[in-house]
Amino acid sequence: MPTLVMDAISKRYREMVALHAISLTLQPGVTGLLGPNGAGKSSLIRIVATVARPTSGVLSFDGRDVLRDPNALRANLGYLPQDCGVYPQLTADEFLQYVAALKNIRGAAARRQIDELLEALNLTHVRRRPLGTFSGGMRQRVAIAQALLGDPAVIVADEPTVGLDPQERVNFRDLIRRLGAERIILLSTHIVSDLELVADRVVILKSGRIVADGTVTAIAAAHGSLEAAYLAHVADAA
Repeated sequence: MPTLVMDAISKRYREMVALHAISLTLQPGVTGLLGPNGAGKSSLIRIVATVARPTSGVLSFDGRDVLRDPNALRANLGYLPQDCGVYPQLTADEFLQYVAALKNIRGAAARRQIDELLEALNLTHVRRRPLGTFSGGMRQRVAIAQALLGDPAVIVADEPTVGLDPQERVNFRDLIRRLGAERIILLSTHIVSDLELVADRVVILKSGRIVADGTVTAIAAAHGSLEAAYLAHVADAA
């Protein structure tokens, strides 16, 4: 069973402390990071995705020190940043083939995975259109597809449903629920309803600190709903 451990992760940007000694242990399932803007969600996501380093603390994957050896996690990681750039002149198919090559997925395996992801994300009919002609929601679905290429053991996503219409959000939540059965999935969002319907566990951040951590059911029950719990914990956030 894959295990991702954050031990006393802190992050400072000059005079501002974005994260204060965050400690979490993640195993297969969907964990949602919930918090207002400035809570530290994106900073933590970027550290877990190995694109930023903490000021202090330890990050390990299956017992291996990720800060010393980032490839220990990168080889098992699917990452969806908040702003995933694409090449506007490439078609969706070409872009995903390019990403597959970067992940060392080739030949029939690449074709099979791309076909399956395009189908799952309702993009098959536009696979040969240039990405520059796509709407924001369509580009976001392509970004989700690239993160899922390679069947990663760990999926990290920062605001993954931004730009998706209501039906696309439902489809994405269904996909994440299926994937979470065997994978570690960490989702950052400020949209409570997204997590209420898909997450097994919710971690609420405020000003770089964990103010609540538990199952969706337990946190919601303590306040009547997850929305009420969220508001109670971050009501006085700046």
